[in-house]
Amino acid sequence: MKNKKIWFVTGGQHLYGTDAFAEMNAHSSEIAAHLDSKLPVSVVSKGLVTLPDEIAAVFKAANADDECIGVITWMHVFSPSKMWITGFNMLQKPLLHLHTQYNKEIPWDSIDMDFMNLNQSAHGDREHGFIATRMGIARKVVAGHWSTDRVAKEIEAWARAAAGYDFSKKLKVARFGDNMRYVAVTEGDKVEAEIKFGWQVNGYGVGDLTDVIANVTEAEIDQQMAIYNERYEMNTDDVNAVREQALYEVGIRKFLDNGGYKAFTTTFEDLHNLNQLPGLAVQDLHYDGYGFGGEGDWKTSALTAIMKYMAKGKEGGTLFMEDYTYHLEDGNEMALGAHMLEVCPSIAATKPRIEVHPLGIGGKNPPARLVFDSKNGDAVAATIIDMGNRFRMIVCTMEVVENTHKMPKLPVASVLWKPHPDLATSAECWIYAGGAHHTCLSTALGVDELRDFARMCDMEFVLIDKNTDVNELQKELFYNDIIYKLK
Repeated sequence: MKNKKIWFVTGGQHLYGTDAFAEMNAHSSEIAAHLDSKLPVSVVSKGLVTLPDEIAAVFKAANADDECIGVITWMHVFSPSKMWITGFNMLQKPLLHLHTQYNKEIPWDSIDMDFMNLNQSAHGDREHGFIATRMGIARKVVAGHWSTDRVAKEIEAWARAAAGYDFSKKLKVARFGDNMRYVAVTEGDKVEAEIKFGWQVNGYGVGDLTDVIANVTEAEIDQQMAIYNERYEMNTDDVNAVREQALYEVGIRKFLDNGGYKAFTTTFEDLHNLNQLPGLAVQDLHYDGYGFGGEGDWKTSALTAIMKYMAKGKEGGTLFMEDYTYHLEDGNEMALGAHMLEVCPSIAATKPRIEVHPLGIGGKNPPARLVFDSKNGDAVAATIIDMGNRFRMIVCTMEVVENTHKMPKLPVASVLWKPHPDLATSAECWIYAGGAHHTCLSTALGVDELRDFARMCDMEFVLIDKNTDVNELQKELFYNDIIYKLK
């Protein structure tokens, strides 16, 4: 991700003389270098801008630079905001306004008017904030000293969202087969999704995939089997079933890579010449960063690809997930999540096992799959739904917990969690919001990255967390409906 760049732009003016420019440029470079050392993307100082033409030029250059995924602005001194109007009108990259100052503490014994003139962020950034608000510019504001871990953490969340936004604009999703028949929430407006998010969502018959699979060699299958043996524990004697999945994975990977696709979907209702439902093949591709959605769910497939990209380098897993069944013991309510065979092993607590068992649906041969329990920890589950006149992202916070019960008759990968604030409230709010049964679950990302991403996409954002109240959330949804009808 370090090949992606955030531009750091510092605002000033000529009122205090050009002699101060060198000091302000030095401060700008120092802050940018510090942030560069803390963030997963590169931070590049673009120095001081003091005139409208300079501001417009730097924003125009940011738009044209494919490696630039966002801009951070900071006002070292008072920078009259009318100078920023032309630049802001043309800026097409995500914006973060850092409200900070170079010095951490007031130098009580030496402070004088020279110091005051050159350290005016306290009101310079307010002037800057006004014009962004007046122009209706979506941005993130982070306040605090630039050297603190809290500020770096907040900027990192935005930077990861900006990286995801940049990735989204170039994302291609391949759909093998159509959506599962009669299912509503996995449908949606693909044209609007491309306009809004940049996703190219293209459909292919399963025959297009099997044509590629038919040309996979035994040597390529052997290479994929070697990867399986390195990553996972072989817990089956049915090697042929595992080789079938290796065949599928090589074929799917070739198809995706040849077409520039970073995400895909399948459905067990549309398998045709495939002998098994792709299970292990999907899990391993998912582990390598490809987005996936079951039953033709292209929105969740795209979201998992984006969230996996946003989470690069962070501890934890990010994966396609589905709420399957509940444990409704009083005071200990939990949800058990899985999705037949396609859960990504990035969340596995121990080395996953390759096993072969009948699936029970689809009418195909018993498929190979990875079986494992998940790591514990804080997590978020996110979904994107099509509301007809806009897209809505719904995010729920939760705690993934250890499953102390054996499930010998359910040989699948699974995740057990306690939603916030509790299962009943969370489920009621999720249903009121129209949340899908498919989600992208992540123990690597948090609310901030997803909220920032939604803001960049100008997408409605609904949060269910420890502070959520059912009645208040219903009011929020009602107000949102009115607002979006007026937009």
